[in-house]
Amino acid sequence: MKFAYRFSGLLGTVYRRGNLSFTRDGSSLVSPVGNRISLFDLKNNKCETLPLATRHNIVCVGLSPDGSLAILVDEEGAALLVSLVGKSVIHQFHFHKPVHSVSFSPDGKKFVITKDNVALMYHAPGKKREFNAFVLDKTYYGPYDETTCIDWTDDSKCFAVGSKDMSTWVFGAERWANLIYYSLGGHKDVIVGCFFEENSLDLYTVSQDGALCVWQCDTELDGLKPMPPKEDRKKNRIKEDEEFLEESKGEEIHGKAHPNEQEIREKVKYSRIAKYFFNKEGDFNNLTSAAYHKKTHLLVTGFASGVFHLHELPDFNLIHSLSISDQRIASISINCTGDWIAFGCSGLGQLLVWEWQSESYVLKQQGHFNSMVSLAYSPDGQYIVTGGEDGKVKVWNTSSSFCFVTFTDHTSGVTAVTFTSSGYVILSASLDGTVRAFDLHRYRNFRTFTSPRPSQFSCLAVDSSGEIVSAGSQDSFEIYIWSMQSGRLLDVLAGHEGPISSLSFNPVKCVLASGSWDKTVKLWDMLDSWRTKETLMLNSDVCSSLHTEFVRTQFAAGTSEP
Repeated sequence: MKFAYRFSGLLGTVYRRGNLSFTRDGSSLVSPVGNRISLFDLKNNKCETLPLATRHNIVCVGLSPDGSLAILVDEEGAALLVSLVGKSVIHQFHFHKPVHSVSFSPDGKKFVITKDNVALMYHAPGKKREFNAFVLDKTYYGPYDETTCIDWTDDSKCFAVGSKDMSTWVFGAERWANLIYYSLGGHKDVIVGCFFEENSLDLYTVSQDGALCVWQCDTELDGLKPMPPKEDRKKNRIKEDEEFLEESKGEEIHGKAHPNEQEIREKVKYSRIAKYFFNKEGDFNNLTSAAYHKKTHLLVTGFASGVFHLHELPDFNLIHSLSISDQRIASISINCTGDWIAFGCSGLGQLLVWEWQSESYVLKQQGHFNSMVSLAYSPDGQYIVTGGEDGKVKVWNTSSSFCFVTFTDHTSGVTAVTFTSSGYVILSASLDGTVRAFDLHRYRNFRTFTSPRPSQFSCLAVDSSGEIVSAGSQDSFEIYIWSMQSGRLLDVLAGHEGPISSLSFNPVKCVLASGSWDKTVKLWDMLDSWRTKETLMLNSDVCSSLHTEFVRTQFAAGTSEP
């Protein structure tokens, strides 16, 4: 019998690291999760993970303006050109060094990536297959330290790059006579974000120490002059020098500048017109992320304490301030209409989409921020329950890939989870010495099973009727049996000489199988006062057991051979 397994979905977390991005229509959010990306449809309340993956965790995601292409870059600098329409990989490329940011130009013709202290501009790949989809156009030098962020002007004529050397550089995407590059200082910490004003060269820069600088340019976008060809520039320069020398023979010329001086005066210039500081609590509350919406002039900043601020620029009026967690906000993104703001917290694996005008959450999801150690399908296959070392029990919908309930009653790591045969009760075992039963109708912990002396439970099983609950201990080497209806401890089974690693009830007979690190599997007869029916000797430690149709038929036939 052949199986054709294919990737269906990703559960357990919703965000890890990297930048969040809204799609062109603003109704879907692209979130990097490890070495994959998930697409959250916020209007239809569905989540889809694309069936492709990078070798390492994704750190940068760049979406084309038309929303058809995406560039995914991992920790090692390996990039994938992905079609979001066909959900397939079009091209692979390697930048050979870690990439800090990637951004398409608004017209979709070029894109810029930053690595080390340089910015590389490439021709944007077309919609058809090419021999080499990434063609380098220009390399821009200027910053003395690693680059951090990119932003484009609306007409794609210029772009700005922030750096860890506390400077921001404005570069011309084309060869302009009056703007080749321009360096802006004024900050005392790492540049977190740089943003152009709408249809303007005016610029906002935000640094990690919570400072905002407002820069005004003396030139409009239409005032950028194309650079003439090299031969024409040389001829014009010689001609202008000859004319200047002829006019200056035998007389002093006052008020007339040399052609070189005149060109310098015509260069684009910036001036800082304002500097603001965000209100911070404590010395370690650094500004960690920022986003700006040009049409609504809305600036959103996130801090290491989990607080975010909404300001209206250029007057720097505080609109709202809210705390969403106690962990740093790693990424912020605003959709095209400016109504929804997405926040990603890498420490908690948390993803939030907030509608700031109504002050309500559009999406609020959080995965296990520590290792996930156990999971189980519901009998009908509609739900999956997971347990993690963070002590949380989460229930996920397999069709929408969303977590719809989280139980936080355990005070230590969850080691095992399972459904009862009805599918409406979840059981979880934990290292805190409790086994808990949760009701999926009322979403509450209605029963807690404990042992006479504190034990760390490592495995769990429930019989087909849902009335008998068993859990194995990893420190006392004992198996505890409880009644689901009364919660009373019925029996304690001893006999293993190592931690209990797995438990399983026979679906046909009243027999419990237990596996242990003592290299044995014991069969316990429930009808015979839980006496040991048989002991199977193995060559190595027992780690887990599986319910298979083969085992069921063997038990149904009355044999105990594995």
